[in-house]
Amino acid sequence: MSETHNGTRAGTLEIMENNRCVIFAAGEYYAAPLLPDDRALIIAADGGLDHAAEAGITPDYIVGDFDSAARHPHHSDRTIVLPPEKDDPDLLSALKLGWAHGAREFHIYGALGGRIDHTIATLQLTALVCEHGGAAYVYGDGLTVTAVCDGALHFAAQTFTDGPKYVSAFAHNDTARGVNEHGLKYELVDATMDNTHVNGVSNELISGSEASISVEHGTLLVTFPAGTPTPSRTLFHEFSGDLGPLSTAVSSALVSPRQ
Repeated sequence: MSETHNGTRAGTLEIMENNRCVIFAAGEYYAAPLLPDDRALIIAADGGLDHAAEAGITPDYIVGDFDSAARHPHHSDRTIVLPPEKDDPDLLSALKLGWAHGAREFHIYGALGGRIDHTIATLQLTALVCEHGGAAYVYGDGLTVTAVCDGALHFAAQTFTDGPKYVSAFAHNDTARGVNEHGLKYELVDATMDNTHVNGVSNELISGSEASISVEHGTLLVTFPAGTPTPSRTLFHEFSGDLGPLSTAVSSALVSPRQ
């Protein structure tokens, strides 16, 4: 599989996201996981193996230290067992594995809710993926979380009558500049947002209207209602680099644990 870019205007790239990966993590599940297509790479991260099995889905790869899994995977070249003491969390290992296999669009289940520290880590990893030109969608309780970096999200028009459909945007890095929100209840033009002021919460989709959220410089975390079609993306420049290799390293700054 390969990633295709089609120019849409000078200085922008439209991502044609064909390289999809579904990750089953070990946290909370609020609805049955949906596979974006039958070509998607499927990875179970640690206890996500149990959730995949309950859904009747066989992962292509299994990765983790398996401290939260009721099932222990069979040893094979598609099972990667990690040590429990390491810097990279199991979800990051799954993302790195998917990226190495060509995935650039990640659909992640079981990574929100439960332990708040795990949720914060998930938000950081969502931003990490987009800051390398990829896309991550994390499914939670009635909402989906994604991120956009130096680019735009485009929401297709929907018709709905069952109350407001909230969309929120938060600066992930210190400052996000050139923030625009069009087609939403509250329009925003060339705004500056930072990560210590909450001024992008609870905007609303408008029934029958297309909408977009963009940022010229910086990274936004964006939430939108569950069931909303996956937004298309535009990048304002090319991205380089990757998520790095699978790592079992422990930071040299870590003091040896007490016995």
